[in-house]
Amino acid sequence: MRTFRTVTALAAAALLLTGCAQAERGPDKDGVVHLRFQSLAWQKESVDINRQLVKEWNAAHPKVQVEYVQGSWDSVHDQLLTSFEGGEAPDIIHDASDDLADFSYGGYLADLTKLLPARLKADIPQQSWDTTTFDKKVYGVPFLQEPRVLMANEKLLKTSGVRVPTPEQPWTWEEFRQVAKKLTTDMGKGKYGVAWPLKEPVSATLNLGLSAGGELFHQGDDGKTTIRFTDADEVVPGTVHDQVNTDGSASAATLGMGGSDTLPGFFGGKYAMVPLGFSYRQQISQQAPEGFPWTVLPAPAGKDGLTQGVSPQTLSVAEDSPFKKEAVEFIDFFLAPENMARLAKGDWMLPTGKEALKDPSLHTPKDGWATGTALAAHLRSAPAQSVRGYPEWKDKVATPAYQEFYSGAIDAAELRQRLEKEGNLVLARYQR
Repeated sequence: MRTFRTVTALAAAALLLTGCAQAERGPDKDGVVHLRFQSLAWQKESVDINRQLVKEWNAAHPKVQVEYVQGSWDSVHDQLLTSFEGGEAPDIIHDASDDLADFSYGGYLADLTKLLPARLKADIPQQSWDTTTFDKKVYGVPFLQEPRVLMANEKLLKTSGVRVPTPEQPWTWEEFRQVAKKLTTDMGKGKYGVAWPLKEPVSATLNLGLSAGGELFHQGDDGKTTIRFTDADEVVPGTVHDQVNTDGSASAATLGMGGSDTLPGFFGGKYAMVPLGFSYRQQISQQAPEGFPWTVLPAPAGKDGLTQGVSPQTLSVAEDSPFKKEAVEFIDFFLAPENMARLAKGDWMLPTGKEALKDPSLHTPKDGWATGTALAAHLRSAPAQSVRGYPEWKDKVATPAYQEFYSGAIDAAELRQRLEKEGNLVLARYQR
């Protein structure tokens, strides 16, 4: 969803000219506080709900007015870094939890631990707070989360006669492999039981790997993190590798694709199943041919059941903001249970809040909502949430290594060697 890059020397020089300190800000001459809220909502329904909530807040709070600022997932990391360094960051920041570690360690985000109201702290489960907590301080409020599920052609599953999994009785990873093989055989030449869109393979691999007990990142008694690629870490990538290179049940052509790229083939009957994020249901519901028989299945389970990692969407407050109290009050309003449910439905994702998750409309079988809500209790912090140096490790080491492994260019031993040896060299630079 996002790409991490460092600011170029040219940009850094420009920042020096703008100055690094935010100008003193206070209420205007009428005593009105003005907050800037940068939202990354991008789907029309989601943008409309975000704007509507800002409008409702402003109508009820004439002394604290919020300006809606449109941001973009494609450039948010670099854009925020530039605004932080230039002293022009928005007061309220929409981002994702896996983008917060470096910002929090860098002193750019406010510690919300003592600012959060009791209602909000109690409503969101601890496993969600864990995604935004670094050094025992809370730097963001997690509010939307997205498990990975299997989008499946219901007709092809029924014709093949395979057992259809449920959250109560999911497939194991080995059963999933066997089902994909049978579907491929039944579908005929040039068609596949599964398509893995792994243009960005790291988060999908690590997050699904938690179900098999994979952790990859291990913290020692000295507080330093090292990478160890165990047999548990090999279950998920090994399954994908074997489906592509041994069984022929997964298309090699989709490995370099994004999720949306696989949908035409899915609609056309070329792929029986596609592992995708939960929010892709919106695209499918809007783009699928009339009458297309799609369904949502839980991802396969390993020895740790349906557990998988997520990096929730978050709301943070800039450390430089002079209006932290007012910013948190807006966040509390924005994420009231009924509002969080509205935001979740607008983004086709799951709310983190326990009260919002009770919304009856999130438990209907239609469009797979009930399958998603059944997975909510199994979602945990993504394995690398708080690992400093993770973005560099992901871009320079893990992404090319996993891509080569999935394509069959290297074997499991080479994958392990590269992730561990080259990866630990990267992490060591951040932990001196």
